Amino acid sequence: MLTSAYAVQGALPQLKAALHVTQTQAEYLATMPAFAVMIFVVLSPLLQASLKISDKQMIMAGVTLVGVMGVVPFFNIQNYWVILASRLLLGAGFGLYNSQAIALISVWYQEPTRAQMLGWRAAAEQIGQAFTLFVAGILLTVSGWHASFLVYLLAFVALGFFAWRVPEDQVGAADPTQPTSHAAAGQPSQISPMVALLVAFAFFLVVDYVGMENRFASLAVVLNGAQYTGAANFLSLMLIGATLGGLCYGSLQKWLGFGTVYLGLLVMALANFLFYWGQANFGLLVAGLLLIGFPLQLVSPLIFNLLPNLAPQRQQPLVTSLVLIGFNFGAFFSPSLAAALNDLLGQPMSGPGLAAPFWVYGLSLLMIAAGIWVARWSQSRNVVENH
Repeated sequence: MLTSAYAVQGALPQLKAALHVTQTQAEYLATMPAFAVMIFVVLSPLLQASLKISDKQMIMAGVTLVGVMGVVPFFNIQNYWVILASRLLLGAGFGLYNSQAIALISVWYQEPTRAQMLGWRAAAEQIGQAFTLFVAGILLTVSGWHASFLVYLLAFVALGFFAWRVPEDQVGAADPTQPTSHAAAGQPSQISPMVALLVAFAFFLVVDYVGMENRFASLAVVLNGAQYTGAANFLSLMLIGATLGGLCYGSLQKWLGFGTVYLGLLVMALANFLFYWGQANFGLLVAGLLLIGFPLQLVSPLIFNLLPNLAPQRQQPLVTSLVLIGFNFGAFFSPSLAAALNDLLGQPMSGPGLAAPFWVYGLSLLMIAAGIWVARWSQSRNVVENH
């Protein structure tokens, strides 16, 4: 359920028309949950420590809030701000248990199992997003945009299964406000400045990825006509590639090592260029969309896999939360940054102009890959000279 915030992306053109809002306002309906996630991934361990509840109880509280708030727009609500508020509270539910999905893997597993588990987690999220997008798309086609929000009833299915199968745990999330008394063997004694760079890196990756998801449905309508409602099907297919990326991450990371990040960035840049060229060709548009998920799931698990070497074990929940804030900050501000790029490039926020930002994103990814390569080459050269 963690990625189901984007399940209604296929309905954005219909929401925009029905609520009489701008393209950017419509996109914020998809990304608003990310704003609340940024806040609650920090509050979650503090709430858990103060309430003295287990990981299982915190996760169940979060999933319950997702189910309740997710279905609010179904009840024939025509007010944009009410729907936006419900999406904000939906994000609070995600934030209550988001960091535990990753931090507990970092705490409980060691290499190479940890890398494989992080890849599987990423794959599971993409399967969830693909499935919820598909279900929401069917509901949209059959009953209209209000019905799309019924997809969040699946949260109660997940909640029931989780409550039945997962035993009550004795290990709660670490309190990030508590100082580290000692470092585990082989771990740093304090948080590395590299964490800040990883947060910024995560921010940009999701600005690009979510921006493409948000713009695809509207561009598909431009190319296929106002009656087109099949965008959710392609958004679901995109996530198959993302799932494969997550499943392949452990093996590729073992084979390529840090080279996995170069492969991911190069393929992601190609996806952006194809999407930009697809402004007048639906086939290229779809090709860019389908391609972008795979490389993202090569790069994002690598970010989390680096964290155990950049902070003490007791502060893993904190640094994990910081990276999650970077991801969610990027998701939330993706509509505004894309709109700002449209304005900077002198392109309209309609028609083929919606594809304008993506050549800039693609070029930026190539520059980031080159910058990382130069930095690592310079570092290795200094090490050789010092010895």
